[in-house]
Amino acid sequence: MSDAALNPYVLILYYSRTGGVARLAQQVARGVEGAGLQARLRTVPPVSPDHEASAPPVPDSGAPYATLDDLAGCAGLALGSPTRFGNMAAPLKYFLDQSSDLWMSGALIGRPAGVFTASASLHGGQESTLLSMMLPLLHHGMVLAGVPYSEAALTRTTGGGTPYGASHVSGSDGRGRDTSDDENAIAKALGRRLATLARQLAPAH
Repeated sequence: MSDAALNPYVLILYYSRTGGVARLAQQVARGVEGAGLQARLRTVPPVSPDHEASAPPVPDSGAPYATLDDLAGCAGLALGSPTRFGNMAAPLKYFLDQSSDLWMSGALIGRPAGVFTASASLHGGQESTLLSMMLPLLHHGMVLAGVPYSEAALTRTTGGGTPYGASHVSGSDGRGRDTSDDENAIAKALGRRLATLARQLAPAH
């Protein structure tokens, strides 16, 4: 039996430029671990515009950089990115573009996945970003999980939070505001749901 089967984890894979997505990732992780499964936080390095490696191999702070082995071994996946013109950020897409071997082998088929994002403004493209992040997950055959309206914070929130996935409105002053109570609740609900589905969808051994 593989180590992933013995020690299942939900991979929380994200890119964060100013910290908003990272704060949301922490809340998703709390939801996963509150439901009794391990959360593995991983990030991706920035994409270099000069086509040469310019980032250190290990980040100075925060989560370690993800490997394809992290992705291959996960029991579930939460994918997070800031909005970039209504789409996921290039560093996260660059990482996913390297996962063709996992697609060809069907390694991720049947595993649950969810998405989360942050934007500077309330109508900054959150929902289109979340939907764009779902597309490669569908190609991998993953089972998409949103946040159902049984989560009361969805109807209370005046900031981020959608049925497509968790989200955060970080503000446009460049400092990044903290996630709100409702945004936290929705992110934790996403984490709990992924952990529950990961158990239910795990293949029998």
